[in-house]
Amino acid sequence: MKTVLITGASSGIGKAFAELFAKKNYRIVLASRNEEKLSGIARQLRDNYAVSTILIPVDLAQSDGPILLHGQLMEMGIAIDVLVNNAGFGSFGLLHEQDVRSELEMLQLNVHSLSHLMMLFLPAMVSRGSGSILNVGSTTSFYACPLSANYSASKAFVLSLTEAVSNELQGTGVIVTALCPGATGTEFFRSAKMDGQKVSDPKTLMSPETVAEIGYKALMSKKTIVVPGFQNWLLTQAPRFFPRRFVTRITRSVLEQKL
Repeated sequence: MKTVLITGASSGIGKAFAELFAKKNYRIVLASRNEEKLSGIARQLRDNYAVSTILIPVDLAQSDGPILLHGQLMEMGIAIDVLVNNAGFGSFGLLHEQDVRSELEMLQLNVHSLSHLMMLFLPAMVSRGSGSILNVGSTTSFYACPLSANYSASKAFVLSLTEAVSNELQGTGVIVTALCPGATGTEFFRSAKMDGQKVSDPKTLMSPETVAEIGYKALMSKKTIVVPGFQNWLLTQAPRFFPRRFVTRITRSVLEQKL
């Protein structure tokens, strides 16, 4: 039986991935700091799909989170076949007005912990000659995003890291894919205090289940990058055809629009 580790599994895209991999009969390792939600999801997975589930409550927004997570799995003798690096959050507003501690925790989670987990789990995958990692980026991985400056920069890191490591791993049997969704119907906008912006309009949001399905298919097809939805893909191509300064202005104007 193969085992998948999903970070940020308590809601949204992470939860959708958990259900998707459960349907494929994977053993599911759920990692998130919300232990209560994790317990409920694990129970649902066991009841609905009769799969084995393991809960690891851990705060990956703290620097020791990845080591604690990896260490617990090593103590349990559990090898990870698929790592879904989904945990992350965003923020909204002018950078100089943001809470410094919250922004640094976001960078720890979106950047440092994601990279740290890759470095912890990749050696065993390469040694076995098999394994997969899916890193959740964003359409903002492709362009600067005023009013979400640190968030978009963190997702640009995810895309760059994925592309580079994917090249490094050629011939090893290990696959790394970046899933770069656009606006999705998750708790992201509420937690980022963006639920009053037009970009968070529920009528325009892609479902987390659809995003997860597209990401899963891309991973199984050994793609390096996948952007769900044609319109989202077009957005990611804008910096290729327009001056970056122009794209940045347009991005800000879109984020400033209210419902």
